Amino acid sequence: MSDVDLAVCLLRATPTHENRSDEQLRTWAEIALAYGDELAAGSDSGDIEVVEREGGVGDHVLLLAEHQRGTVVVYTEALRRVEELAQARGWPVTREALRSAAVAHELAHHRLDVRELNRRLGHLAIRLGPLRLRGHVAGAEEIAAHRFAHHRSGLAVSPLLITTALAGGN
Repeated sequence: MSDVDLAVCLLRATPTHENRSDEQLRTWAEIALAYGDELAAGSDSGDIEVVEREGGVGDHVLLLAEHQRGTVVVYTEALRRVEELAQARGWPVTREALRSAAVAHELAHHRLDVRELNRRLGHLAIRLGPLRLRGHVAGAEEIAAHRFAHHRSGLAVSPLLITTALAGGN
């Protein structure tokens, strides 16, 4: 499956998109992936502090990393779980590349301009005569961040593929 196909699956699984056409989801997926490509092509704006903590695993939750006040926290237990999944699938993924992808993913969330992404997606929530209110496309930020992480980490498989596998697909 391509990243576009995987992104469409991710959007399709999002509760607000169950009745949207495949064409609409594909368009949004392509736009979000292109935005992630653009972000990854940009220059770095300095170092970011990265710390590791145990945890990141809960009931139906797997949190690899999160951005907190200028620091990315990487959760080692969650990282181990994803590494085990990758090994079970036969994917050539190292813990270092997974860690790098998790950090890059959080950096992407910190860098991306949600208003600009929403403008590009072009989803209108409300239209009253000449007035238009842009809507938020749930999942688009994640797709862009996954794509950014893939470019920046050197991960051998797409983060979208890993996410799909973790969600029980593929």
